[in-house]
Amino acid sequence: MANRILVTGANGQLGSELRHVARNSDDSYIFADVVMAEGVATTYLDITDREAVRTFVAENDINIIINCAAYTNVDRAEEESEKAMLLNATAPENLARVMNEVEGLLIHISTDYVFDGDGDKPYTEEQPTAPKSVYGETKLRGEEAIMSVGCRHIIIRTAWLYSTYGNNFLKTMLRLTSERESISVVNDQIGTPTYAADLAATIVAIIEGGKAERNEGIYHFSNEGVCSWYDFAREIAHVAGNTHCEICPCLSSEYPSKVTRPAYSVLDKSKIKRTFGTTIPHWTESVERCINKLISKK
Repeated sequence: MANRILVTGANGQLGSELRHVARNSDDSYIFADVVMAEGVATTYLDITDREAVRTFVAENDINIIINCAAYTNVDRAEEESEKAMLLNATAPENLARVMNEVEGLLIHISTDYVFDGDGDKPYTEEQPTAPKSVYGETKLRGEEAIMSVGCRHIIIRTAWLYSTYGNNFLKTMLRLTSERESISVVNDQIGTPTYAADLAATIVAIIEGGKAERNEGIYHFSNEGVCSWYDFAREIAHVAGNTHCEICPCLSSEYPSKVTRPAYSVLDKSKIKRTFGTTIPHWTESVERCINKLISKK
């Protein structure tokens, strides 16, 4: 029996990649958002309104929700904590309660920011959380709300997301390294970039593989490998052929911010690979695929 799947936050990076990956799926996907995109067929749904979610799920016989919606402006969250809490904690709780009522599955996307970033080894799902920002705190509250409700759930923490859609670090670096003779990029924040298309493919594979029901819980997903933002920028420029631009390493302290970003947020992916047989490309391979896709769109 085919699943009927609701994707929330459908016009963001991950939602857009899911739309592409799932186009040939035997399951039925409905893509919803509160922000409409020109030329993209998207249903309006406000997930901060629990009754609206309950009605939508009932009318469309939804049995799986993939929640890609979130308040992701890390800096602004420090000033808009109530809005961040509404989108990152209250909304996921609404989805969890409605899915619990219909015995459905909620796949929810979380973040490396739930950790303090003070470690020096890849974070496992079992390690203590200790967010240092409003964004991280609200995302953690979302995780906790889902688990407290007790619905069937898979929470996937990811990091440094980029894609061919929307605004992101990769697209910014492509532009800057093509326009400028030199730029500075921080080299004291360590993690792993994640190509949203790889995460989308993994989510669809988990659903279609039929293993979700027996393997609920928290999982980590990013691409393989480790790098700094400086390394990431250099690879982007290299693949794009923007070698005329000098990329200089600098410290985070040179860019004062209200937010304390994790200095080290490499995620251990052993659990998701072991449980679902997930194959994860190295981050450099995925950067090349993404840039080639962007070039082919021109």
